[in-house]
Amino acid sequence: MTRVPVMLTIAGSDPSGGAGIQADLKTATVLGVYGASVITALTAQNTCGVTGILSVSPAFIAEQYEAVVSDLNVRAIKIGMLGTAEVVHTIAELLSRRPMPAVVLDPVMVAASGDRLVPLEAVAAIREALLPLCTIVTPNLAEAQELTGLAVGTETDMETAGRALVADGAQSALVKGGHLAGPRSADVLVGPDGTQWFDAPRIETANTHGTGCTLSSAVAAQLVLGYSVPDAVHEAKSFLSRALESGKGLTFGTGHGPVDHLVNR
Repeated sequence: MTRVPVMLTIAGSDPSGGAGIQADLKTATVLGVYGASVITALTAQNTCGVTGILSVSPAFIAEQYEAVVSDLNVRAIKIGMLGTAEVVHTIAELLSRRPMPAVVLDPVMVAASGDRLVPLEAVAAIREALLPLCTIVTPNLAEAQELTGLAVGTETDMETAGRALVADGAQSALVKGGHLAGPRSADVLVGPDGTQWFDAPRIETANTHGTGCTLSSAVAAQLVLGYSVPDAVHEAKSFLSRALESGKGLTFGTGHGPVDHLVNR
């Protein structure tokens, strides 16, 4: 019998279904990968914003993790919202103790609504403890700026920040340019094979909730399927573009709705 390969997401829960654990599991399923989860925090949020966060204890996060990886065939881990520095160090210890084939870090720090999701002291912990354990880290402009301490406002800045993240220990860094102005949306991948740009038309839509979660979990899913990092990024960006385009005409709530995770239906 074939042992099913699994993508494990370690992240916060979004009860409105557009981001976090829910977006990750939808993405994995749509892309044909079995998804499992470790919940790091419960949030009260919807398409308008975040109204509350309840962190899960590091001990119970570790218990969830051990329950999954001791039983399932985890081939890639996607890490999202971690909440506190203590949780960051807990995850780093777990990964160090039982290395995984691929680790995708989406350094979730600020929601699309502008709400801060982790305290400032967790940023240093992410940089120092988690980056060296990552196959790829996928920050947006603000997250890249916080992690590197560099100003990141141009495509040149993006490449510089990517190199800094690799110098800090990540195998690869995908710095996302979705928040830049202009008709195109370009992301840059910096890694052992050099620098590669991924360019796509900018899609004007209000439904952008969970885009970072969706892209990073799509990268992790493609790594489970055996793609190289550059090819996984290419396939993930293509999926996200289609999900954004498909979601333009949909109404989910009164704020920023999610992308259309069911675009493949």
